[in-house]
This record gives sequence, structure tokens and C-alpha cells, in this order.
Amino acid sequence: MVLDSMSGSVIYSAIDLTDGFYQILMRESDIPLTAVSTPSGMLWEWLVMPQGLKNTPATFNRMVSHVLRPLRDFAPSYFDDIFVHSRAEGDFSAVEVHVRHLRQVFQVMREQALRQPQEVRLLRTGDSGAWLLREQEWSTR
Repeated sequence: MVLDSMSGSVIYSAIDLTDGFYQILMRESDIPLTAVSTPSGMLWEWLVMPQGLKNTPATFNRMVSHVLRPLRDFAPSYFDDIFVHSRAEGDFSAVEVHVRHLRQVFQVMREQALRQPQEVRLLRTGDSGAWLLREQEWSTR
């Protein structure tokens, strides 16, 4: 679905959210369920959603999809990655449209207190599928 939505675009950027799962607070009633006892006898509880819980990926994906819903026409997400894609519109070049799209994405991230991206690949051109497959540094951590 992500690649389908990018069809016809000529400029692409990808944003990898920093420590994605750690950006979601645990429900207070669930905090005791995350308790871990250390060899020294200390008890630690997660206040944010840790990696390794069964529903962590789905919960994070749902949150990012919800936050980006108004931008889904040009900024689909896949777990902790946001793919921004653009094409020329009217009198605006593809680059101008893409910069506007990126500003909208970063504004939503700021409003929703999503942490700064860990990695950003900006203004790539070419076939979207081939570009995504060629990028060796891509991973969905």
C-alpha cells in the first residue's frame, strides 16, 4: 500500500522516527505488568512502552497512522518510517511541493511531540520501488 500510494511521484524523502516505541506512555494500570526484578533486588517498571511487548509494534503503528492521517495522501507510514512523496502541482515544481509537504509533516510531528527523526533521507528522485529497494541503510528497527 505504501508503494502504491507513491506511484507517479518524482521526489521522495524518508523519515525514521527516533526510539519510536519509547514515545508512547504506558497506561498507568499496565505499568506494574512491566516490572522487572534485578539481581540486586531492585524493581524496575516501564513508564513508556518498551520493545518486546506483544502489541508494541501494532500500537506504535496505529499511533503514527492516526497522527499522520491528515497527510496520508503524501506521507504514508510504515511502523517508525514516514515516506514523503511529491510531484509537481499546478504552477509549483515538485521540489516546491515536496518542501511544503516536509514542513507539514515536521509541523505535525512537533505538535504531537514526536521526537526528532533518527535518520532522514531527503529529496531522492527516481522510481519509488527501485529507490526503496536499493537503499541498503533502510531498516525498520
